[in-house]
Amino acid sequence: MDKDFVSKVGKNIKKYRKKRGLSQFKLAIETDVTPAAIANIEHVRSDATLTKINAIARALGIKPYELLKFDE
Repeated sequence: MDKDFVSKVGKNIKKYRKKRGLSQFKLAIETDVTPAAIANIEHVRSDATLTKINAIARALGIKPYELLKFDE
């Protein structure tokens, strides 16, 4: 696992989730992804599949590529 890349994706998910005012639990409900999976992605304990990235992006009202876009 590329921890730097996974960390950046997790940070983006957390940033957009907080921007929408959602808890990890509420995001999990909207995405049909478990709350534990959301926490694991945000805290770099596991990486997200493309399916999860797509579901999370849709729930956050953004395009999936936005979760993969980083300021270098």
